[in-house]
Amino acid sequence: MSAKEALSLAEKSNLDLVKIAPGANPPVCKIMDYGKFRFEQAKREKEAKKNQKVMDIKEVRLSLNIDTGDFNTKVNHALRFLRDGDKVKVSIRFRGREMAHAENGKVIMQRFAEACAENGTVEKAAKLEGRSMLMFLVPKASK
Repeated sequence: MSAKEALSLAEKSNLDLVKIAPGANPPVCKIMDYGKFRFEQAKREKEAKKNQKVMDIKEVRLSLNIDTGDFNTKVNHALRFLRDGDKVKVSIRFRGREMAHAENGKVIMQRFAEACAENGTVEKAAKLEGRSMLMFLVPKASK
């Protein structure tokens, strides 16, 4: 039907003529209440956004000469963050002469990754960036 006929039909029924597929030949149009359509579309988008989980990045800072008690406490914090579905950034800050012992930092990071292995996996391996060593852990995909 022609565009004029469709428009007059829409005006008679007090609705809007909306192009659904303007690129088609001929263009596909639909007679509907456009305001109601936009409202329902916004409602669906809002509902979809509500069901999304935003992943935060939590940071756990270690030191080069950390003791077992402190280490276990930091591991427990990281495990809690991973269970909540957050990423964990593990960092070691090297101060002064500690830069000469970067390999000890790698060992600590490896131990930390093994301790968190049941709840998380290493997304980005330990890497020295300036005076700090960083590693990222992400929660394991739940089945």
